[in-house]
Amino acid sequence: MTTKNDEKASEEIQVPLLLHSHSSKYEENEENNHENLKYRIWVESKKLWRIVGPAILSRITSYSMNVITQAFAGHLGDTELAAISIVSTVIVGFDFGLLLGMASALETLCGQAYGAKKYHMLGIYMQRSWIVLLGFCVMLLPVYIFASPVLKFLGQPTNVAELSGYVSLWMIPLHFSFAFLFPLQRFLQCQLKNSVIAWVSLVAFIVHLSISWLFVYGLKLGVVGTAVTLNISWWVLVLGLFGYTVCGGCPVTWSGFSIEAFSGLWDFLKLSTSSGVMLCLENWYYRILILMTGNLKNAEIAVDALSICMTINGWEMMIPLAFFAGTGVRVANELGAGNGKGAKFATIVSVTTSTIIGLVFCLIIVILHNEIGIIFSSSKPVLDAVSKLSVLLAITILLNSVQPVLSGVAVGSGWQSKVAYINIACYYLVGIPVGLVLEWVFHQGVMGIWAGMIFGGTALQTVILAIITIRCDWEKEKRIQRKDKSARFDPWQN
Repeated sequence: MTTKNDEKASEEIQVPLLLHSHSSKYEENEENNHENLKYRIWVESKKLWRIVGPAILSRITSYSMNVITQAFAGHLGDTELAAISIVSTVIVGFDFGLLLGMASALETLCGQAYGAKKYHMLGIYMQRSWIVLLGFCVMLLPVYIFASPVLKFLGQPTNVAELSGYVSLWMIPLHFSFAFLFPLQRFLQCQLKNSVIAWVSLVAFIVHLSISWLFVYGLKLGVVGTAVTLNISWWVLVLGLFGYTVCGGCPVTWSGFSIEAFSGLWDFLKLSTSSGVMLCLENWYYRILILMTGNLKNAEIAVDALSICMTINGWEMMIPLAFFAGTGVRVANELGAGNGKGAKFATIVSVTTSTIIGLVFCLIIVILHNEIGIIFSSSKPVLDAVSKLSVLLAITILLNSVQPVLSGVAVGSGWQSKVAYINIACYYLVGIPVGLVLEWVFHQGVMGIWAGMIFGGTALQTVILAIITIRCDWEKEKRIQRKDKSARFDPWQN
């Protein structure tokens, strides 16, 4: 039986995570007040945007560095654009998704430790994540070293594959930056220091914009210069966040390097690996689309056009991904506080807000379909191909304004394993086969591949997640969360 003292202690643990005592109190008495719906939406939106706002800024500035790199490469030539696009989207994207997912294990462990006031463990967990991710970076090095023969084997044009392999070698420093950056970001996010990540990301973006012009046009370093700028800018991110952490920014959670980081590595490795697999299944999906397009006739133009569309989609995707993070936190907070109705309302507000933003960007793509590719290429065949693909790009953006938010609900509710199975079924058992049929059987080219993967994969997954969310019994979820607390992995046993 829960005592009053236990309930009081539980409330005290949750305060650092919520930081909105007045709003939380308001929601606890939700059934007893008669405030209008607008006020409830306003209260929830303030909580949501406190997380989403800085997350959007940091994600967009970080991703924009890749966009700028592709834009500079695109004006060097079609082959250079295709090479840098394949390296950024496929080769770097391959390990990016895995390492990002592995680092997400810290969201659970650091979040629990911070809520339970075991502050010193946050630094220990981050160091363990550095060790594990650094080991995986070494194991993934062959992806960069043997990129050229692998791309040729997968059917990419010889000139594109050779240049891509050369550029990939220059991306190895960027590859190792992920092992340090991703754990740092999650370490700070669990302490609600999102604004720090946003400001450091903005500084790195300004640095990247400046040195891109210098290296490509000033020093005439060509496509290699574009790769070097990415290395420098991402390491600026790492050093900025690391400097803030160790130089007094986190005096409670960072107590210096510790030998304790080497204990419990096996359990941490298992948790990190399972988290990585769940996230990379979705992240790799559109990387496969780029590779499939490389086997088409006139592949160079098709890869350039599709890469431009994927870059624009990825750029806008930073907004719903920020909502993914915000929704996960809000739903988890409310369920952890025993407020099932609050979790449901947080879901409604988040999905609605993200969908409205998605509709705006969808309309922009439709209206400016002839102009959206100009910043990446001056080649008329490429621009014409981008214009033809703009309808599919608009549909993808609209779907992606809903799907990540529903995934955030799943994460906040603890449905990760269920969503992993849904991802495999929708993306790899339905989406890719449908795309292949439309291209090989009906000869629809890149539009057939992409359309099949959109409607067979992304749309189907969105519908399934929507049905699960709508049919969710939030009061039952609240009871499950309370019951499972005692059965969860104890992050403080080591």
